[in-house]
Amino acid sequence: MNPLVFRQYYLDCLSHASYLVGDRGTGRAVVVDPQRDIGQYLADARESGLDIELVLETHVHADFLSGHLELARATGARICYGAEAEVDFPISRLADGARIALGEVELEIRHTPGHTPESICAVVWTGGPEPFGVLTGDTLFVGDVGRPDLLGARGWSAERLARALYRSIHDRLLTLPDATRVFPAHGAGSACGRNLSASTSSTIGEQRLANYALAPMTEDQFVRAVGVDQPVVPQYFSYTAQRNRENRSTLDEQEPVEPVTAERAEGAVILDVREPEEFAAGHRAGAVNIWLGGRFAELAGQVLRPTDPIVLVGLPGTRREARTRLARIGFDGVLGHLADELGPGGLRTADRTTAEGLAGRLPEFHVVDVRGLGEIAGTGSIPGAQLIPLPELTSRVAELDRERPTLVYCASGNRSSTAASWLRANGFTSVTDLRGGFGAWLDAGFPVR
Repeated sequence: MNPLVFRQYYLDCLSHASYLVGDRGTGRAVVVDPQRDIGQYLADARESGLDIELVLETHVHADFLSGHLELARATGARICYGAEAEVDFPISRLADGARIALGEVELEIRHTPGHTPESICAVVWTGGPEPFGVLTGDTLFVGDVGRPDLLGARGWSAERLARALYRSIHDRLLTLPDATRVFPAHGAGSACGRNLSASTSSTIGEQRLANYALAPMTEDQFVRAVGVDQPVVPQYFSYTAQRNRENRSTLDEQEPVEPVTAERAEGAVILDVREPEEFAAGHRAGAVNIWLGGRFAELAGQVLRPTDPIVLVGLPGTRREARTRLARIGFDGVLGHLADELGPGGLRTADRTTAEGLAGRLPEFHVVDVRGLGEIAGTGSIPGAQLIPLPELTSRVAELDRERPTLVYCASGNRSSTAASWLRANGFTSVTDLRGGFGAWLDAGFPVR
């Protein structure tokens, strides 16, 4: 009987992968890089007859608030990091080469600094002559490697981290057999790299052939290759990285989201989680629209401040999910949901236009493209548009005129509804966004810069 219990959990809205690794014979298990809401790990461990004894973090994460404290509280598990980790709660520090024996299943720890100074990878052995796979965290992705320029490196320059990453890749990972499966912590859509694949696993051999960062090159060439064209760092990353170091409060997933009065909501962000067309048809004045069906937490982290008090507006039945998804990035300021969603003064509507409608009125607007620079490089943009990626909108808002009619667009119309609603909530008098985004503009055959 195969002794290995191995499950990957992929969270699409944050492009985040976590893992349950256990030994059938002993019933001992470890969870690697957990998300903050931990119910699925507990349920699957019970179903498989496993006790979660360890929580293994491959590094201090910046893009999501990890569930190590929640798991430790629920199971008594020890929290483990690489030896260089700097955190404010008790941990077991894992030396390079350490072996975690669960039974026949063992995890071999390899120090792989580069994405962060404390980054580690865990090679999974099941008793055979070759490893089953390697959990690579943010060191090696499918199609990319972890960017070395994120915040939270604690005194390491991006160049120093990039050079360490080159050595980690070549000395610690490419020495594994080609058949070794690769299981990273992120996939396509993550800001932790620029070229991540939608595939959630691969092999060392496949990556040796297909990953641009693993192509034959010198260390200097590697430093240049991984240092260009990275996506804008979302503003919440530094906050979440710091929270992951703290002995913070834990999340209660089952706590109800209570109604709050308009008086208590005074000064809070009114967050409307409906899809953009519903929001445009009628919403409470001053509300910010972030659709729960999209990359909800990520978008919230790009336009809201981490400490903002938040009151939810939207469909009943979605409130707990919205609060949980905000909690996954450490945004714990949800006061509740608005008891009177309409409020005094009636509903407001939001201006949206089609590509055809915009083409005839283009000179009227200050046009703002909120897509990422990588998206724009691949497709072009509407002539005359100012390029302000959504993660930079709040810090660059002074570049825009609150009194001038503004047209915002993205790729498909989701991010632009968020951007437009945030601008309206912050004093812009006339804001329109483009239905269908730049894709609709292209489909209509209009000119592209």
